Amino acid sequence: MHVIIIGAGQVGYQLAAQLTAEKHDVSIIEKDETRFRHVSGRLDCLILNNDGASLAVLEEAGIAAAHVLVAVTESDEQNMIICGIAASRYANLIKIARVHNEDYVLLKISGNKEMRRMIHEEKKFLGIDHFIHPDVEAARVVLRTIEHGAMGDVLSFSHSEFELNSVDVKKGSVMDGLSLMDWRKKHSGESLVTLIERDGKSILPSGGTKIQRNDRVYILCSSDECEKVFQLAGRMEKPIRSVGIVGASKIGRLIADGLGFHDETKKTNLLTETAQSFFSFFKSFIQKSRRHITFIEQDYEMCKTLSAEYPDALVLNEDITDENFVAEEQIGGLDLIVTATGHQEMNIISCLYLKSKGVKHAIAVVSGSGYASIARRLGIDVVVPAVSVVVDAILSRIKGESIKGIHTVGDGSIGIYEITLTAEAPLAGKPVFNFRLPEGGLVMLVKREGFSFIPRGDYVFKSGDNIIIIAKNTQIKEIEQYFGVKI
Repeated sequence: MHVIIIGAGQVGYQLAAQLTAEKHDVSIIEKDETRFRHVSGRLDCLILNNDGASLAVLEEAGIAAAHVLVAVTESDEQNMIICGIAASRYANLIKIARVHNEDYVLLKISGNKEMRRMIHEEKKFLGIDHFIHPDVEAARVVLRTIEHGAMGDVLSFSHSEFELNSVDVKKGSVMDGLSLMDWRKKHSGESLVTLIERDGKSILPSGGTKIQRNDRVYILCSSDECEKVFQLAGRMEKPIRSVGIVGASKIGRLIADGLGFHDETKKTNLLTETAQSFFSFFKSFIQKSRRHITFIEQDYEMCKTLSAEYPDALVLNEDITDENFVAEEQIGGLDLIVTATGHQEMNIISCLYLKSKGVKHAIAVVSGSGYASIARRLGIDVVVPAVSVVVDAILSRIKGESIKGIHTVGDGSIGIYEITLTAEAPLAGKPVFNFRLPEGGLVMLVKREGFSFIPRGDYVFKSGDNIIIIAKNTQIKEIEQYFGVKI
């Protein structure tokens, strides 16, 4: 697959690095000379120091033979213009634009009648196949973890009751020292230990692997079994009644909207409409009348706006690092703190500080997986690496009809792939024990005709099965050979 990426910032760079590691053909166009020099010596692909909003430059990058164009410059308008230019001559090219302005997303999901009619008939807006909104993608992840008590990372799969939950193993718990060969003696429900994070490294376990205290263990199980699994790790899931959101960023406000705290009488707020469209599938984890939300924001004018938009929330115009404020307002009594400012170091430090003051759970939004790994080792319950979340969202939209989703977990070296099996796939009609990856990858879950199950060794693959695999990113070519797809 040939992919052209416009913009070599954090998202563009990480996306290119992952695609080149998977042996795809990648071209990057970066206008800024400093950033161009930075990536030139680090990526094995064509890199042009030029303006992507030029058809001549796009053609120099190989757009005539490309399959996908991804515009991730710092400008929403630039990204949309680039996709429009590409669409004018290369209509069959998949075009993806990252946008931060929720108004552009609303053009795809809620515009006026004429706009909806145009989108229904043309299937696209300005020739763009997919809009990626970073704040929406990050807020999705945060809300999903809150729904499950903010115990750890949560990955849900469409149309399935199974979820991949992570939990930290406490000293003296049932899991502490447990060999995976004995797992079913301790948990009789349908479940699977798929990944272990230990000392900053990701391990794909085998039957002889022993779980240790302080490990972060990723366990696949049905939503009904989550609480039992948490108990085995020494964690008790408790309802979250009080949530603090540090920072009035778009992410923070989308989270509040997803929790149902926006004033429904204010219909002009586009952020609310975006949240309603994107988060309607989230279940409330506790009755609104029994939970409380607190905004903590330093900017006075923003606090006035928050007070008008969220009349049921407590809005505090304070500095979260002020010890006197934390003590006076009893912030340490919160069930959960979410730090969603634009400063990732402050998000991490604030989470650690508030947990030391008694806050039960903490979620920090950071930029990349490097900070996420450090923050998890420091003891933050859930870390949302915004860049990785956006990259996963892009990858899930460019991999073809047979690839339903791609997710990065652990230290970034492990991928989860959702693949629809075709009749032509080499594994069709063969048992699961024919699928062998040398580094421990495995088939985690199968979705067939509306039912989901963890397959055993004698399970036979069938055309139409939706297969979910966990494997190291270096094993993609082997997976492609087994399943007859391009990842």
